[in-house]
Amino acid sequence: MAYVLTPEAPVFDWLSELDAWLARSPAFFAGRPVILDLAALELSSSGIAHLVASLGERNIRILGLEGVDPSLVGPELPPMLAGGRAATMPQQNANANAAAAPATAAPEAQAPAAEPEAAKSAAKTSLLLEQPVRSGQSVVFTEGDVTVLGSVGSGAEIVAGGSIHVYGTLRGRAMAGATGNPRARIFCNRIEAELLAIDGYYRTADEIDAKLRSQPTQAWLDGNAMMITPLN
Repeated sequence: MAYVLTPEAPVFDWLSELDAWLARSPAFFAGRPVILDLAALELSSSGIAHLVASLGERNIRILGLEGVDPSLVGPELPPMLAGGRAATMPQQNANANAAAAPATAAPEAQAPAAEPEAAKSAAKTSLLLEQPVRSGQSVVFTEGDVTVLGSVGSGAEIVAGGSIHVYGTLRGRAMAGATGNPRARIFCNRIEAELLAIDGYYRTADEIDAKLRSQPTQAWLDGNAMMITPLN
C-alpha cells in the first residue's frame, strides 16, 4: 500500500498547507511509501527534483511519480509508476491509495482436485495478537479481522482486511477493510489514534471529536462518511 500526494499550484501554498497538517499529525507518513502525482502541475525536471527534496526534508519518502512526462524523469528522480487511484491528500475522508499493479490472467489449467474440508477449515480468517503492538511495528493481515488483547503504540500500524478490535489503548494507525470491505469496523477500549481508516476513507487525530478521547469507541462507514461514536 502507498499514499498518493497530489500537489496543486501554487506549490509554496500547498507546502505551507501540508506543513500545517503535518504539525497536527506528525507521524502520519512515518515509514510509509508515498506516490507523487504531478498531473495538476507543470514542472521542469529541476522543479520536480526540488519538490521531491522539499518533501524529503519533511520525512516524506517518495516511492515513485505519476502524471508527468517520462522524458522529465531522470535517474536522479524516483521512477515512473502507474496503477494508483488518484486522490488529494490531506483531505478528510479521501480515499487511501494502493499502487497495485493490475492482475495478470493466469493461463488455463486443469482444475485441481478439491481440497479436503479439514484443510479448508484450517484457513486463517483472523489474527489474534496477545502482546501489545509496539511503536514502529506494522501488522498487516488482509485475510480477515485483527484482534489485539493489549494496546497499540504511537507510530505503530495495523492493516486488516476485516475489522480491528483493540482491547487496550489504540494509538498509531488502524486501517480496516483494506481489501475493499466497507462493512469492516474498528473497535477499541480507549481511543488515542493518529489515524483511523476503513475501506480507504479516513480520519486523522485532529478530525476525531475531542470528547471521544480516551473513551471506548467504534468506527464504521455510513456511505462515504466515517462515523466515530462511543462504544456502549
